[in-house]
Amino acid sequence: MKYAENHRKLKKAGCLIVRNGKRHPIWKSPVTGQLFETSYHESEEAKPGTKKDIEERSGVTL
Repeated sequence: MKYAENHRKLKKAGCLIVRNGKRHPIWKSPVTGQLFETSYHESEEAKPGTKKDIEERSGVTL
């Protein structure tokens, strides 16, 4: 799954970009209250381990 699709699902679930880091955008989840990173490269495929980490920290199934 590409990062662009992940970002759409995160926004739909209510996650917001808190700030733009040098290497990654920093998001905050309203479900878990945790901060997590994704990638600026929206056309790239998210690796399975990265996708799993984003799901755990955000509380959103991607």
